[in-house]
Amino acid sequence: MSATSFETLWPSLPVPSIIVSDDDKICEVNSSAEGFLNASAKSMRGVPVMDKLAIDAPLEEAFERVRRDDAPMFINNVDVSGGNAAPVQCNIQIAPLSGKPGWVLLLMEPRQIADRLGRSHSVKSSARSAIGMAEMLAHEIKNPLAGITGAAQLLSMGISAEDQELTDLIVEESRRIVALLEQVEQFGNLRPPSRRPINVHDLIDRARKSAQLSYAASMKFVEEFDPSLPPTFVDGDQFMQVFLNLFKNAAEASDKKEGGVIRIRTFYDLSLRLRRKDGSGAALPLQVEIIDDGPGLPPEIAGDIFEPFVSGRENGTGLGLALVSKIISDHEGWISVESNPGKTVFRISLPVAPKEPS
Repeated sequence: MSATSFETLWPSLPVPSIIVSDDDKICEVNSSAEGFLNASAKSMRGVPVMDKLAIDAPLEEAFERVRRDDAPMFINNVDVSGGNAAPVQCNIQIAPLSGKPGWVLLLMEPRQIADRLGRSHSVKSSARSAIGMAEMLAHEIKNPLAGITGAAQLLSMGISAEDQELTDLIVEESRRIVALLEQVEQFGNLRPPSRRPINVHDLIDRARKSAQLSYAASMKFVEEFDPSLPPTFVDGDQFMQVFLNLFKNAAEASDKKEGGVIRIRTFYDLSLRLRRKDGSGAALPLQVEIIDDGPGLPPEIAGDIFEPFVSGRENGTGLGLALVSKIISDHEGWISVESNPGKTVFRISLPVAPKEPS
């Protein structure tokens, strides 16, 4: 590989990557590895790789095997840490470096990224399938329900108070089903997003104020914003719906009598890139995390929480998070979730708005 090709490709690798010499010293690290290890490339060059990485695997033996066999090696689901950061579960790839006998390339793919990429297709397919179902349900059910509601209201005018409770129940339940169908109908909206440059903090602030006037009135919001974030490129109205749904989910997850805490964190992270259908890559560096202190997702549904009709609440519809996933997917973004008792984190990764031609 020419020096020019290396200078172009090396910084673009989307996962933490390290080139290790034949004496196990760091020669080069890419920008993702700098962020992952919380250290600059300059400070790590010439340092033994074992001094900078703590890996729950026999790394020396792996290097020896790759060098001996001149073949790559894969190690999945190992804890990796560097600096003072907590361990992160990663899939590791070690490969011999062409033209450099004894040198190896070490790639560390955090499992959070791998899991998000692996789930993307199924999430999109499930959301698309729900579109056809939405159209059918809206047409076949909403119109008869309107007739049932109207008939019940007419009956209530000439019956006793005791019997009127039954007609009131019919009206109430019919309206509840209509509200449910209106949620489902949102999946049938095939209108492409009207995207424009927008400050994600403005959207979050509007959604927070709206949530605090209703379902999140008892919740405490804590904001940890990076004010230097550039604008993102989204449909503002659709992303208002995203944040409102996530705040509602966080508020309903709280099991505290006086309300829990919803923490909103924004930051810049270049570790994730999206591959488009045409083969081109797109960075998703703008990160928004919405964190609640509830009991966490039930383990049996944690991996399917973005699928339609999957809900961890007894009376939940399982549509809010599926709609969130659909909107973010339509914007070529990503959403993932990590859940443990006392801490559930929904993380949204978004693109930066393109620069306007000068």
